[in-house]
Amino acid sequence: MSGSSPFKMRLVHLDLKGAPPKVSYLSEIFPLFHALGANGLLIEYEDMFPYEGHLRLLRAKHAYSPFEIKEILHLATLNNLEVIPLVQTFGHMEFVLKHEALTHLREVALFPNTLNPHEAESLALVGAMIDQIMELHPSARWLHIGCDEVYYLGEGEASRQWLQQEQNTKAKLCLSHVKAVASHVQARHPATTPLVWDDMLRDIPEDQLSASGVPQLVEPVLWDYGADLDIHGKALLMEKYRKCGFSQLWAASAFKGATGVNQALTPIEHHLRNHVQWLQVAGSGPADMLQGIVLTGWQRYDHFSVLCELLPVGIPSLAVCLQSLLHGGFAEDVKARVENFLGISSLEITDFMRYPTPQPCLSPHAWARLSSASLCREGAGSFPGSDILALITQVSLHLRSSVDALLERDRYVTGWFSPFHRRRKLIHPVMIQHIQPQALSLLARWSALVGELEAALQRVFYSDTVEEWLEENVYPSLQQLQGLLQDLSEAAGPPPSLASPGLDTSQDP
Repeated sequence: MSGSSPFKMRLVHLDLKGAPPKVSYLSEIFPLFHALGANGLLIEYEDMFPYEGHLRLLRAKHAYSPFEIKEILHLATLNNLEVIPLVQTFGHMEFVLKHEALTHLREVALFPNTLNPHEAESLALVGAMIDQIMELHPSARWLHIGCDEVYYLGEGEASRQWLQQEQNTKAKLCLSHVKAVASHVQARHPATTPLVWDDMLRDIPEDQLSASGVPQLVEPVLWDYGADLDIHGKALLMEKYRKCGFSQLWAASAFKGATGVNQALTPIEHHLRNHVQWLQVAGSGPADMLQGIVLTGWQRYDHFSVLCELLPVGIPSLAVCLQSLLHGGFAEDVKARVENFLGISSLEITDFMRYPTPQPCLSPHAWARLSSASLCREGAGSFPGSDILALITQVSLHLRSSVDALLERDRYVTGWFSPFHRRRKLIHPVMIQHIQPQALSLLARWSALVGELEAALQRVFYSDTVEEWLEENVYPSLQQLQGLLQDLSEAAGPPPSLASPGLDTSQDP
């Protein structure tokens, strides 16, 4: 089912350093990945891998068990999805170097993101991580060893001293570590080829790259998630890499997680444009230049950042992007295919997914009249997790705006229960009758919808993910409503004693 796609391999990236799905959800979504045109997975385990022995401290609370890893691989095989594991070995090492027992392996003592390449223990550490991952992925043809965004490289004390020696450069330092890690893979797992993100290689001169020995060991993955990527520049970069001796190249796009660190809804049009341009890049060179493409779906920008779009939210974007790669673009017939796969009657790609059409200016009164069923199920689709997308859409588009409308634009609140009045617990009794019912109604409606969302999230994700998402995206607004009601209750006690003329309510409707 390669269609007219120039990409022989089409990998869906599962970024597990945030919101890792339960295996039960993966069993539901893998058949859809395959149907949409994916034939592989790039699984970035991070702290979800069941490390053993001295590496056991790297495990997250809900890390997959070895049995669950085997089940994931079995599910992938059933759906013709080849699995490529990813383990960071240089940059983005926060999940490793945050642990006190390993802080001495940081490049810069203060920052946990980059590994010190001068320490023999550093290579032993990543070698052990690689070996444990390969033990559970013995048939993997490729292993991604990361090596992107190696921030602060060369700024550690050992690196400063090393760089003072003649002919030593940051590029040489970077290449030597990549070569060491890749050589470990080659020696211990000769049937497996390492992949690396290409950003640390882009600016290294051709002669240095060629002489480093790295091109004979790894295959670079050229990544660009922009909607306006430089097509000609990418073609020149690919040609540079081929001249340096790299036998195979890969591309990497994004279907979610690349447009905002705290993005909740996926802007499909942005990602569609990104993939259309990657198709143009692929068409600008020899047919065999790109081995495949990784459709990245970042879940956090790094180990310490907030969650961006959850996987179910990004599924329509993934569907649009995969089908566009498969059929060479996004024409009306492709759009119809995507709608059929997702069970959506009318797909909107020029804005966030909308179920139903957004009404961001709803007043608290209007919102209170809408039932959660009408808001959350109409046209939501039938793909696994579509209920989560529908509910998150409503929360993202309407929760904060509806609460803000009450607190900042309602004439009774702003005129008779302002922050001045709330701090002093002062209110005209008649105003309680205007404010309290709509605040209670708004809170009740949102609480019911959030209850549905929490239950839906619990089916797909572990409890810490659910707690984090709700705390970041829901609780602040609900707490504002609860605070207003609490202040109203306290102000309803003794009568107001404002030293001013009586409150004029003659303008009441």
